[in-house]
Amino acid sequence: MSSATHRSLQESTAPSPDPHWPLLQAIATLADAPLTHIAEQLRNASLPYLGSSSLVIFTEDCTGRPQKKAGEEEIISRVSIAELDNLRAALTDETPWFGEAEIAGRPRPVLALKYAPSHALLVLTDPHPAGPGHNAGLDMVTYLWRLAARRIQEKVADAPPSYLLESRAASAERIRVTAELTDLHSTTLETLLAALRSSSLADAAARTTVTDLAAKALVGLRTLSDRTTDLAKEPVAKAFERLREDLRPLTRFSGVEVEFIEPPLNGRDLPGEVAHAARAIVRGLVLAMMEQTDISRIRTQWDCDGENLLINVRDDGRGTLSADTPSISGLERRVQALTGHLRMDVMPGWGADIFVSLPLDLPTRPAGDVAGWNLAARELEVLQHLAAGHRNRTIASTLGISENTVKFHVRNLFKKLGVGSRTEAIALAHSHGLR
Repeated sequence: MSSATHRSLQESTAPSPDPHWPLLQAIATLADAPLTHIAEQLRNASLPYLGSSSLVIFTEDCTGRPQKKAGEEEIISRVSIAELDNLRAALTDETPWFGEAEIAGRPRPVLALKYAPSHALLVLTDPHPAGPGHNAGLDMVTYLWRLAARRIQEKVADAPPSYLLESRAASAERIRVTAELTDLHSTTLETLLAALRSSSLADAAARTTVTDLAAKALVGLRTLSDRTTDLAKEPVAKAFERLREDLRPLTRFSGVEVEFIEPPLNGRDLPGEVAHAARAIVRGLVLAMMEQTDISRIRTQWDCDGENLLINVRDDGRGTLSADTPSISGLERRVQALTGHLRMDVMPGWGADIFVSLPLDLPTRPAGDVAGWNLAARELEVLQHLAAGHRNRTIASTLGISENTVKFHVRNLFKKLGVGSRTEAIALAHSHGLR
């Protein structure tokens, strides 16, 4: 056979490109995307089916960074938690919703989708069909969104210690900044209200109108501050009630009775990461116990000593559960990620009794625990000033360098720390003992 004939035969028998291959690649990339890039990957996967100017994910699973965004900077830099909260509250189920909503400071056309298991929200601004078959495109975007939302849940549940520490530090930093802004603007608004209520102003109608506007603004500001705190903390009683709701479908048809011993109502609020992890740990323990034979009853109890969340899960089986069971060892690693402790007491014929302690406060780090970042001396100086809350102009003046040089060092810091914003850099520095 001649080489030309052989080449022709190869070409004729070569498989044609699979039209579904780009979609499969997009799904694989989305499934493997880290939490910091999942919004970008979801937008890339969705654009062939539904165009948009920006994509925003709002998920309380990620308490440190509840917003994940990609698209036009003008929108993603200004969208607020309050706007997303209001939009989510208006959605009754997982049905795709098209309409106009306040996003990034003004009304915009949006597509909004909820994910019921985690109450996560997806928002596409200025949505428009990217090709023929609008309904098919919407169905595909809905499928991709559910995949992404589920992966966020899984990634948070399996997060490494570094992510949990940074997330808690970011939550604390966001609360601090919000509290400072609230105090600042509250003082301004209260001063304005005092002046407007003064009888020395003659125009009563104008005074009444502006007083009402300022009062509403003050209420809105306080509400935003409270909502920011709510994202980072969860009352222990509410967290336990969510655990009960999570376990109900798992045990409904199992024939196993699950008894819940509630924590005290006045227990200390739980950091969001502790609340999420505690529910996941108890779910895992209950499932591991239910895999045994001759189990009829499981008891789970939470308590709080002011410094730790104390968890106890006990079954009435024959004591066949082992600490070497893969599911138990996996849960122990999750406990250790939060610098907690797990103890398991098993007596043959008497069941398993498991105790978990999760600290509510971040572990302290020695100052300067930053060797792994490989920072130059000047970069470390700039980072210390950032951690102290100084702005670029102040840093430049203190170090005797230009603001442009400060910006150059800040950009390098972002790359070395693996963060995308000043707030994240400050939170990470604080979690490593820099103040």
